[in-house]
Amino acid sequence: MVESDLPPHSIDVIGVGEDGRDGLSTAALEALSTAEVVIGGRRHHNLAGNLKAKRFRWPSPFSAMVGEIGNFAGKRVAILVTGDPLWYSAGALIARNWPPEILRFHPQLSAFQLASCRMKWSLADVETLTVHGRPTEQIVPWLSPGIRLIVLTADAASPEKIARLLVNNGYSCSVMTVLGALGGKHESKHSGVACDWHKLKTTVQIPEFHTLCIECVPDHDKVLLPRGPGLPDNIFETDGNFTKSEVRAITVCALHPGRGKMLWDLGCGHGTVAIEWMRVARDAKAIGVEKNAKRASLAAKNAIGLGAPRFEVRCAVTIDVIKSLPNPDSVFIGGGLSRELVNACISRLGRHGRLVVNAVTLENQHLVSELYALHGGELVNISIARCEPLGPQHSWAPQKPVVQWRLTR
Repeated sequence: MVESDLPPHSIDVIGVGEDGRDGLSTAALEALSTAEVVIGGRRHHNLAGNLKAKRFRWPSPFSAMVGEIGNFAGKRVAILVTGDPLWYSAGALIARNWPPEILRFHPQLSAFQLASCRMKWSLADVETLTVHGRPTEQIVPWLSPGIRLIVLTADAASPEKIARLLVNNGYSCSVMTVLGALGGKHESKHSGVACDWHKLKTTVQIPEFHTLCIECVPDHDKVLLPRGPGLPDNIFETDGNFTKSEVRAITVCALHPGRGKMLWDLGCGHGTVAIEWMRVARDAKAIGVEKNAKRASLAAKNAIGLGAPRFEVRCAVTIDVIKSLPNPDSVFIGGGLSRELVNACISRLGRHGRLVVNAVTLENQHLVSELYALHGGELVNISIARCEPLGPQHSWAPQKPVVQWRLTR
């Protein structure tokens, strides 16, 4: 279908920069001038100039836009967004909810592209993130020595929140640069060091709408965390009963994490496996179920501190709650093992779905051996020993062996 053959009800999603109409392509200008309905934020409407179309503000919550657009059947609709509609913008929501044959996207230079040019950074070598409408803590897994980040922020308070995260995670010397109104007449630039950011904010006004660039500089006297898996045991708050580092690393790898994948962590304890799952893959999701209220509370606390703030923890009996959960891509059973639970999990896994069960007690190890004989898969015995002091010398201290059953649907 060519653009001239579009049906009467068409949707043009137009990226607008700080230069307004001057930066729009011929096709975008035509779509805007022929639109009967224009939807956008106040800033977008101001940048678009005078139009004949009826104007509407984005609804709140933003997800309500889908229903809002449906009210204009038979109309030509233009939706104004910032920059590239399909790069951390509204275009993804629209693309998921409307047939492609009625959609046209008109990208503008994104904030990431403009920021990389201002900073003289190769965009291919930069991590591009957003905390706009998302928890700020989710940038924590991306912190690493020498890494450069370009972050879409929520408001003027975002840099100070991010500065605190940098300091708390051993990157207090990191250089932060706020780029305001990129590509416009009032473009601005303010730079400072994370540990002194609270002083900078008293001397300059941080614009509400800006992009934040970060050069991660590690502190010399701090222990830095890898992205994982296999984070040090002592960074988690626990009661001592949890999946230890080496076994955790093996477990997370066995679960096959991936971008956007959903994990069920059943009997999640302090959330160690689910948190590592979310740290290693962009946009990974996880729901943990734990019947012990204290452990469930610590799991939620660990998730925020370690950069997995979207980890959803439910304090409940596992078998009672999984019927209400969205289908998983992978399932980890670390506690509460039973035949009934395994059967329920297998029935919810789709093609290529992954089930991993860790068994420590003799009774559970016997059960997973029977499940392995019935369903197949892989059965692995994980034995770990750590070097510990023995008097004036050292010896190997064996950990409790873990029998791990892995099944792929």
